Amino acid sequence: MKSSTTKLAAMITAAGVSAACVWAGVSSAQRLRPLAEAAAKLSVGSADRKAVKQNRSHNEDISYYWEDGGEIFTFSGKPQEPSDKQEEDESEPVKSCEFESPGPSAESLAAVPYQNGDSCDGEIVEYDFSGYSGDGYVDLDGGAQVKNCTDKPNDELYKESLNEPDFTIEKTSEEPQILIYHTHTTESFEKEEKQWYDSTFPCKTTDSSMNMVAVGDEICAELDKAGIGYVHDRVIHDYPSYDDAYDSSRASVSELLERYPSIKVVLDVHRDGIEREDGTRLAPMCEIDGSKAAQIMIISGCDDGTMGMPQCMKNFRFACLLQRSLEADWPGLTRPVLFDYRHYNQDLSTGALLIEVGSQANTIDQVCRTARMIGRTLGELAE
Repeated sequence: MKSSTTKLAAMITAAGVSAACVWAGVSSAQRLRPLAEAAAKLSVGSADRKAVKQNRSHNEDISYYWEDGGEIFTFSGKPQEPSDKQEEDESEPVKSCEFESPGPSAESLAAVPYQNGDSCDGEIVEYDFSGYSGDGYVDLDGGAQVKNCTDKPNDELYKESLNEPDFTIEKTSEEPQILIYHTHTTESFEKEEKQWYDSTFPCKTTDSSMNMVAVGDEICAELDKAGIGYVHDRVIHDYPSYDDAYDSSRASVSELLERYPSIKVVLDVHRDGIEREDGTRLAPMCEIDGSKAAQIMIISGCDDGTMGMPQCMKNFRFACLLQRSLEADWPGLTRPVLFDYRHYNQDLSTGALLIEVGSQANTIDQVCRTARMIGRTLGELAE
């Protein structure tokens, strides 16, 4: 058990008065309270304190004197440097660069609460989905890859990847440049990291703190910092009807593009659902700067001649640029771009892509960490 003196020293250190604590004529436990209170008042800058600072040189010790009930208490220690948190709190608040868009009703937000049980009847395995080889993959410059599921030759796709998109993301908050939305808004995640899952967990919720809206918000927070205008469509498109989700999101995106013609990039942000035949769920995972982060997969649709996407290769150019940039900034973060005969409303823009962030087996913290990386890279692409 710690002595009263040890406890007091810990209290004073936590209060912000570091190093030795010296007092005269204080031997009883009842006299420890004024000393602890003195430390607390000194740390918060109490207006009524009777403290005198000496030796004010930055590198010298500072002595504090406190008078309480006729007793004189003395602390001495080095001045403390402001913490990162203090510096952050003192900095100017980040200006929002978000432009208005319709939002979900309070009723819809409460429709499907987040519910995850405690049964351990399913296994979660972390898996690194990167570094593939073979005829089905195209190696891009900088270590990025494309998984080619079309009839287009690999060398044709590589040459196409070298072409720049037909638009430029402008570094401006005067008009929106990027649209973030979620066709499958209710897709959700595990709350905490573990090696099992509850098979009754539906992996969906209208709670915006645990579904795709939370991921989109993290991307947008980085766009705020970069000073880039954006729209975040938080409408719940897959509830109550999952089958009509793409029709719902198409209507919203079309309306927003008409309202904000300055938008260049249209990102439909989802999460993947990866489960083996034996029920094992895979969490796409990498490690960035010592912390786990969910891997992402960009999906770029290809037109087979019947899908009404004649400009699909322009989307592919942007997919390759974003993939290369993400991999350069955060090595290992990306799974290969999936280039396949998919539509996903990508005919609405030449900068339209679908991004899968993690899977149902990743935690909300892991996917939000990845979302911040996506946002930072998008910010760096602006000119």
